[in-house]
Amino acid sequence: MNFLRRRLSDSSFVANLPNGYMTDLQRPDSSTSSPASPAMERRHPQPLAASFSSPGSSLFSSFSSAMKQTSAAPSGLMEPPGPSSPVVQRPRILLVIDDAHTDWAKYFHGKKVNGEIEIRVEQAEFSELNLAAYVTGGCMVDMQVLRNGTKVVRSFKPDFILVRQHAYSMALGEDYRSLVIGLQYGGLPAVNSLYSVYNFCSKPWVFSQLIKIFHSLGPEKFPLVEQTFFPNHKPMLCFLKWNELKIQILRGK
Repeated sequence: MNFLRRRLSDSSFVANLPNGYMTDLQRPDSSTSSPASPAMERRHPQPLAASFSSPGSSLFSSFSSAMKQTSAAPSGLMEPPGPSSPVVQRPRILLVIDDAHTDWAKYFHGKKVNGEIEIRVEQAEFSELNLAAYVTGGCMVDMQVLRNGTKVVRSFKPDFILVRQHAYSMALGEDYRSLVIGLQYGGLPAVNSLYSVYNFCSKPWVFSQLIKIFHSLGPEKFPLVEQTFFPNHKPMLCFLKWNELKIQILRGK
C-alpha cells in the first residue's frame, strides 16, 4: 500500500495515466482511519488524487484561457491582410547623347520596361554634359541645355545610355573622350557599347580592325582601299618628298 501511495505521489506517473483511470481513486475510501487522526489525514489518497489530477486540467485551462484571450484580441489583428497596393517603381532614366534635330522623347513615349517601368528620356549633346563617376555610386550627370530659349539645368543618375553623336572631332574643343571614359567608369550600359564608341574616336584604329578582317576573309570577300599610316606629319613629309623625287627620276628617263 505504501508503494502505491509513493507511486501516486509522483506527478509524472499520474500525468501519463489514461483518462478516467483516476476516477476510482477519487471516491471516498471506507477503509481509511478516522479523519481525527492527523497522521492518517496526511497519507489519505483522496486529497492526493484530487491534487494529482489538477496538472493536466490546469494545463488545459491555461491553453483555453490563452485561446480566449487571443480570440478576444482586437479584430484588426486577426483579420487576414487585404490586397496590398502595387509598388510604384521609379522610372528608368535613358540618357540620349545627340543634337536637338531628333526628339528622342517621342520615340519612347508610353514605352515601359517589361511592361511595368516607365522610361524617362534626358537628351543632350556632349558639349552640354558634365559628370562624376564613382566605384560604387555609379555616375552622376550634370546637364545644361537650352530648350526654347530657356536654360535647363538638371542633375540625375542615368540607367542607360544611347550615344548618337561622335565623341571626337578634329575641330577645336570637340574632344569628349573623357566623358566616354567617365561613363564607362560608372559602369553604365550603352548602345552602342562605350567600348565601341571610344574605339571609333580614332579612325586609324578602326581601320586597323578592318585590316584584320581583310586578312581573314581575303580581298575577294572583303575588299579594302589601301592606305598608309604615319604616326605624325614628319615621316609623311619625307614620304611625299621621296615620291616627288621618284616622279622626277621617272620623268627624266
